[in-house]
Amino acid sequence: MHSAIPPIASISDARAEMRRLHRLPEYEVLAPLVAIAKTDAPGEEDAILNQAHALLADLRSAQSSGWVNQFLQEYRMSSAEGIALLALAEAFLRVPDPETADLLIADKIGTANWRSHSGKSASSLVNSATWGLVLGRAVVGESANASMLKRLINRTGEPFVRQAVGAAMRLMGEVFVMGRTIDEAMERMNRKQHKGFTASFDMLGEAARTHADAERYFEAYAGAIEAVAKTPQSGHGISVKLSALHPRYEAAQSDICLPVLIDRVTQLAEAAAKHDIAFTVDAEESERLIMSLDVIAGVRRAPSLKGWDGMGMAVQAYSKRGLAVCGWANALGEEVGEKIKVRLVKGAYWDSEIKFTQEHGLSDYPLFTRKPATDVSYLACARALLDYDHIEPAFASHNARTIATILAWAGNRRDFEFQRLHGMGDGLYERLVHEHGHSCRIYAPVGGHSDLLAYLVRRLLENGANSSFVHQLADESRSVDELLADPVDYVLETGGTRHPSIPLPIELFGPERRNSSGIDLDDRQILAATAEDMATAPDVTLPAATDVDTLVTNAQSAFAEWDAKPVEERATCLEKLADLLEDHRSELMALAVNEAKKTIPDALGEVREAVDFCRYYAAEARAKLQPIELPGPTGEQNMLRMGGRGVWGCIAPWNFPLAIFLGQVTAALVSGNCVIAKPAPQTPRIAAYAVKLAHQAGIPEAVLQLLVGGAEEGAALVDHHGIAGIAFTGSVPTGKAIARALVADDDRPIVPLIAETGGLNAMIVDSTALPEQVVRDVVISGFQSAGQRCSALRLLLLQEDIAERTLTMLKGAMDALVVGDPGDPRSDVGPVIDQAAYDKLMAYRDSVSDRIIKTIDVPEDGFFVPPTLIQLDSMDDLNTEWFGPIIHVATWKAEKLTETIHRINAKGFGLTMGLHSRVARAANIVEARAKVGNLYVNRSMIGAIVGSQPFGGEGLSGTGPKAGGPHYLPRFCAERVTSTDTTSAGGNASLLSLEDEDL
Repeated sequence: MHSAIPPIASISDARAEMRRLHRLPEYEVLAPLVAIAKTDAPGEEDAILNQAHALLADLRSAQSSGWVNQFLQEYRMSSAEGIALLALAEAFLRVPDPETADLLIADKIGTANWRSHSGKSASSLVNSATWGLVLGRAVVGESANASMLKRLINRTGEPFVRQAVGAAMRLMGEVFVMGRTIDEAMERMNRKQHKGFTASFDMLGEAARTHADAERYFEAYAGAIEAVAKTPQSGHGISVKLSALHPRYEAAQSDICLPVLIDRVTQLAEAAAKHDIAFTVDAEESERLIMSLDVIAGVRRAPSLKGWDGMGMAVQAYSKRGLAVCGWANALGEEVGEKIKVRLVKGAYWDSEIKFTQEHGLSDYPLFTRKPATDVSYLACARALLDYDHIEPAFASHNARTIATILAWAGNRRDFEFQRLHGMGDGLYERLVHEHGHSCRIYAPVGGHSDLLAYLVRRLLENGANSSFVHQLADESRSVDELLADPVDYVLETGGTRHPSIPLPIELFGPERRNSSGIDLDDRQILAATAEDMATAPDVTLPAATDVDTLVTNAQSAFAEWDAKPVEERATCLEKLADLLEDHRSELMALAVNEAKKTIPDALGEVREAVDFCRYYAAEARAKLQPIELPGPTGEQNMLRMGGRGVWGCIAPWNFPLAIFLGQVTAALVSGNCVIAKPAPQTPRIAAYAVKLAHQAGIPEAVLQLLVGGAEEGAALVDHHGIAGIAFTGSVPTGKAIARALVADDDRPIVPLIAETGGLNAMIVDSTALPEQVVRDVVISGFQSAGQRCSALRLLLLQEDIAERTLTMLKGAMDALVVGDPGDPRSDVGPVIDQAAYDKLMAYRDSVSDRIIKTIDVPEDGFFVPPTLIQLDSMDDLNTEWFGPIIHVATWKAEKLTETIHRINAKGFGLTMGLHSRVARAANIVEARAKVGNLYVNRSMIGAIVGSQPFGGEGLSGTGPKAGGPHYLPRFCAERVTSTDTTSAGGNASLLSLEDEDL
């Protein structure tokens, strides 16, 4: 055992080490890895470089390194052609209708110069793909050289172009996919170029969204095992993806999904063991790592598998926990008395892991942010795997330096294998296999061309990234020394620090403000502890009933002093409040669950948004509420100053009783106003708790006062002549009533109203959209928070060509939802807010019962409205907002996008809209024509981020300006300009003092 490899005696030790490393600063994780990965034996570095040079020569002799490298050399992923290629590859083959296919071709190929690439590559495959794209360009482009092809198109029609582009896409697919079926893939493995290699077949497809998907994938894996079993001498194996075997493979559903997964994987492993077929569990995203290990351990401990050592697992070296996972695998092998096969990979979800960590405000990344750091981790893991007694290693790499290092460390050993991806690394391993007796397995995807899209794009992005060895090898400007540089040297040079362009989540918004901190709810221990902390809400004493006149009088007496305070002082109070909100996060989340019926993730989001409002408005005030000197003629000074208006009434809704409540309040306060804050009658306690914290943060009690009550108290606040402004979020009828009340009295000053109301929020889906992504975003947008968000999806508009397929998947995804107690971590959907809301929604469902196409069972006790899909004959049939988990569905024709947008606009609401499309021109059309405050493209329609996605609507959906945006604070201010004639003392001294050279 290498002296620097930390000993891991048991599975529990390994889990403790994984927990320690998970979000540790990068340099702390790397320090011990460098000690393991460095080449310190005499002559070792020379041997590695000699071997790496030989491997590099083999790669280049095999047509410079294979089809993919030549493709990446011809089409850089940062070029217009490379971007267009990715978009086409991701979407084209799933589009069923010719109209949209033509739009996609025109959109992606129209601006790219494919002709410049034609015939230039040494690869016939690259050139064949290029010609398919050139034909598309000939139709939509303006090149004079295309005239002959255009005449051809005129005679043969646009189907000719679609066929040509489709053929190019399929040709690419054949390079990356071993076969459309397992039988086809096995037959292809018998070809001459694969002699001496074995395969690990992976059945392509997205993660399961429905139980039917999971059953289909299970049958595909089982069928693949039986097919491989027909030729047991081949040595081929099977790879399985756990997320394909259950639609709710996530921490909150672990009690439900883990027993099912262990059972299904055990059945597959038993079938593999029966025929002695290698069986590998693939890696997943980091938030599912511990669950994956639980499944693997549960399967490997099955008595039926005793004596079989064919089961394996994948370990991702870009993970900070990679080495500890290797130790865990060895400890498991020792426990069961068998060897565990470990496939060491560098990792497949790097970019999405970065984004996920930032979005959730977590303390640090679970992975390395620099490619050389991953390379060091890979080498450290490789050395450990070679040293462990209960591991059979498999090293998946296309990096010549990495392979050469492993060969140097392994010496004469042959009890391990190398692995490469099908379609990549041609020439790299042939000599090692045929002349030196090493084993190499090809990771071989299997599936129809429509299934390969996501896989294909991921592979092209990974290998086309600037930091990848495949990309660097294809770059002729890279020297051999650069290609074979020791990553240990780079890590030592940078001190193992994080990449400077990837800030920690807390630093995401720069030095102006800290991002709100999140909770890692994908960690089951943290989730359980969070749920326990929230089990009991704190006692909150509501203020005694006070008439509005007294509150206004108190506020008016405090206004002058508060308004006179420097902006910096008021902003500091908001930042202190943000810190207090985070300090009391558990109590606030408990109140949100108990009082507002929010699920645990929604309660966390509520607190984070409130924190973000405080810090954002503090930063905005510092930047925008300072005096500004305006330009003018010489001898004159013009100063613009922003001041408070007086006393604002802030009327908040029950669906965001902390975030919107404090968003309105803090904006008014930091602008110099006093505030009378009226929460919804359903949620006064969380508002009272927040006001108490605001007073602790330094905001005087008279400056911020709480008015508890219902509609009568709200009306009295609006009607009071001492109120200088109203900020309101709620229903359209109430918003209109407030607007009328504010102008009803001719003796009253004109009072500004900031109103944000609801919407008939539509999501438009065309046939280029990825169904799995659409279904995920529909479920989030329509059913999260029990549909009780003003931004929630109300109207789903599916292009008729893909409506049936999408609805089938959506219905299946609804069956996987858990409706229940919002304080239970397993609950996806909680109850609606109260009896009145429940009765209204259930009465509506009863009135349209003949149009309900899908609903699910819910608990009988409580205000649980079943998530529901309602089919409309026409989108024009919906003109009322139903504030609950109800989605209406209608269809539209491919050629009617503009008309569809106009029909949505005609409803008069303008809050949110969603679009799922891979056609950029479609997004441009919607953006130009949709009269909505927030347009969401290829994502969910809820969860606006303060400062990034300012929120608010138009028309019936609000007045603007947008909350959490750069124009919000000025609406709370009185703008005053002072103009001073500086020559009034007898002359323009500054002008008269100019020297000759200045004249």
